[in-house]
Amino acid sequence: MSTYVSGARPHSWAARLPKTIALTALLLIAAWFVYVYVFHYYLNYNPNGFGVFWARRGGLLIHISAGMVALLIGPWQFSRRLRQRHLGLHRLMGRVYLVAVACGSSAGLYLALTTPFGWAWGTGLAALALAWATTAGMAFYAIKQRQIQIHQEWMVRSYMVTFAFVTFRMLNDMGPTSRLQPDNDRAITFVWACWVIPLLAAEVVLQLRSIRSLTRLRRQTKLS
Repeated sequence: MSTYVSGARPHSWAARLPKTIALTALLLIAAWFVYVYVFHYYLNYNPNGFGVFWARRGGLLIHISAGMVALLIGPWQFSRRLRQRHLGLHRLMGRVYLVAVACGSSAGLYLALTTPFGWAWGTGLAALALAWATTAGMAFYAIKQRQIQIHQEWMVRSYMVTFAFVTFRMLNDMGPTSRLQPDNDRAITFVWACWVIPLLAAEVVLQLRSIRSLTRLRRQTKLS
């Protein structure tokens, strides 16, 4: 057990605070999204409630149910305390997350291929499903190779894509962006923007961290 020097604990707590706030915010937003956009289909299981999706309700229910599981599990996987104190639970939740993504992305691809909203929308949805499966698959492959740092980075990318369902609704249904016309162009634009832009932002942050770590390591090597 490490010995803490005076002031180490407050510093450690202060360092964890921004991450704790961010993960809590993600969970709250995810819970809001599930309540507003997912439960609607469970509570209105009829042709009126599903609209054009009624004929493909099986695929839609698999897609939204699996997405809900991944969306709510994801933030917990970034908790260092959970990994350190309950590694078995962390691994179990990780497996559930991967299965959820596999099911959700497969159903998403089915919905993309059978969409009545045109090929442009279907292509965007298919790309989202592919990105979702790919990022989670890379995270799984990295951990199987015991590349923990790379696994963590791919999990960040994976959750950015998982969270795209929330981002899409926020862009398409709320604020100034919800009033962009025509409706079809807005939806097609946002089905790409909801994951491409967050994924780009995450990549910049991850690469900056990597560059800083390498720079710090080089400086330490020169000083030694």
